[in-house]
Amino acid sequence: MAKKYYVVWKGRETGIFTTWDQCKAQVDGFAGARFKSFPTIEDAELAFGSKSQLKDSKTKQKVVAKVSKPKSVPLSQEQIDAMPFDVKIYTDGACDPNPGEAGTGLAVYENNELSELWYGLYQSFGTNNTAELNGLNQALLLAKEKLSQGNTVGIFCDSKYSIDCITKWALGWEKKGWTKPGGEIKNLDIIKPAYALYQEIASKVTIHHVNGHVGIEGNELADRMSIVAIESQDESLSLFKETDDISEILALRTG
Repeated sequence: MAKKYYVVWKGRETGIFTTWDQCKAQVDGFAGARFKSFPTIEDAELAFGSKSQLKDSKTKQKVVAKVSKPKSVPLSQEQIDAMPFDVKIYTDGACDPNPGEAGTGLAVYENNELSELWYGLYQSFGTNNTAELNGLNQALLLAKEKLSQGNTVGIFCDSKYSIDCITKWALGWEKKGWTKPGGEIKNLDIIKPAYALYQEIASKVTIHHVNGHVGIEGNELADRMSIVAIESQDESLSLFKETDDISEILALRTG
């Protein structure tokens, strides 16, 4: 029988398990348990996210999974759809030129159905990084709201820079008084509040990196909204209400 890896998103203990018995022990009789089997550790890690830990059935101890997510294999639409989050938030930013006019867009899905599109946070002179950071910060704010309503939430962002700023680098920067060797830390006006917000909900939300412009619908829609933000010069964050025709929205100018 082919070996399987079991992802438990919600159970007595969460993570990646190597046997069904170990998985069953976490989910059997657990209210609202969320779990799924995968044929490879790579697929399991992609589904669970960057914080994954492999639970070895022989040692019964947690060990960091040695097989990391292959950088050359991005998340696919099918893999994202299979993730059992109630709410999936896609975020993107655009700048034209870079630096220049910048804007942010978000696409929110509930049970894999598009429910909200947001655009705004226009900057007359921003950068691609500030637009992306603004988007991730807004995604975290939305995630906090959705979590308070009892939903599970996943965030999908195509800016590795923004994700690393908030989930990795900010911890070290904060410990060193928001300084780093060799120069200033740019965009701290966005990074600090976003990091503080992430710290509040980090145990309840997973931020996934996706490749941009590879046909992932939510990412494409967030991209179009970032251009709407630039064209409208809307400095607030507004719901997009012009049309709910996805094909029509995708036909708009790309970032």
